[in-house]
Amino acid sequence: MNTILRKSILGIAGLTVAGGLAAGPLNHDTSTPTTRNAAAVTTTQAAKLDSAALIPHGVQGTQSRIDLDDEQTANVKAIIAATKKAGMDERAAVVSIATALQESKLENLGHLGDRNDHDSQGLFQQRPSSGWGTVEQITDPEYSTMAFLKGLKQVDGWKDMPLTVAAQTVQVSAYPDHYAQWEQQAADLVAEHWNS
Repeated sequence: MNTILRKSILGIAGLTVAGGLAAGPLNHDTSTPTTRNAAAVTTTQAAKLDSAALIPHGVQGTQSRIDLDDEQTANVKAIIAATKKAGMDERAAVVSIATALQESKLENLGHLGDRNDHDSQGLFQQRPSSGWGTVEQITDPEYSTMAFLKGLKQVDGWKDMPLTVAAQTVQVSAYPDHYAQWEQQAADLVAEHWNS
């Protein structure tokens, strides 16, 4: 069994055990909930359902987080809008945003001179020389997101893969495991902005 799959299975098993312990008899409240408590339970359950849809495999490894400025937040919203336009769901937006967090920290980067990775540009660090589009296209957030999502759609079973495997299959990065660290922040951003 490959290492990523083994870690995913062990992570899910760990979440299941931890969830079972937290919900076990020690935390069982036999009192009748008030209306306020019932509403809180309903809200908590809805949040868990959303989290399960956004992060179906659980996060892998240590998570990173950055503060976003207005431009980065606008790019998050552009990625979400493009995902909806492509007819894809919230999970696709999580994978896209996590990928852009790793590749550019959600900054629409132009050519960086000597610091550039070949001719990589834009939110997803796509390369004109690799057929992603022209510089003008790949530095357009909608176009670059649609190009990434087109690649993601071609990955058989991407929804059943850990995020970092799905992203790596599209991006072919020299650092394939680095996408995983952004999954929680990407899910939080999608939860915050999907319906805004």
